[in-house]
Amino acid sequence: MARAQLEPRSDREIFVHPLEVRPEHIDENGHVNNVVYVGWLQDAGTAHWNARFSPEDRARWSWVGVRHEIDYFRPLMPDATGVKARTWVGEPQGPRFNRFVRIEDADGKLCAQGVTEWVLVDATTMRPHRIPADMLPAFEAG
Repeated sequence: MARAQLEPRSDREIFVHPLEVRPEHIDENGHVNNVVYVGWLQDAGTAHWNARFSPEDRARWSWVGVRHEIDYFRPLMPDATGVKARTWVGEPQGPRFNRFVRIEDADGKLCAQGVTEWVLVDATTMRPHRIPADMLPAFEAG
């Protein structure tokens, strides 16, 4: 069954995060292991958060990934360079955001895509917290 490719929303900032294929990422099949992609989803989301919010905001809030879904389209080989993740968020639902990620090769071809459900938590208590309205503009297209 063919999977529909994720397309970025025009009303959301598309954050681009470079990815590096390292020797330890390569599995017995000679390409990037599936487990690495989960880490890359997290890395892209974390980089976006860190780039848009102050150290004070990052000390007050944290994000917890509660669900990941990944579709694989083409393998990334050991010599792959120019790999990037393009990420954006969906609609907030209370403390939750879906974050979408496209992992593309140097030619912009889709290699994998994923969706992670993130929950905003108070960094001290680790209790979920509704996403504050003043946080939303940082994720919107400029």
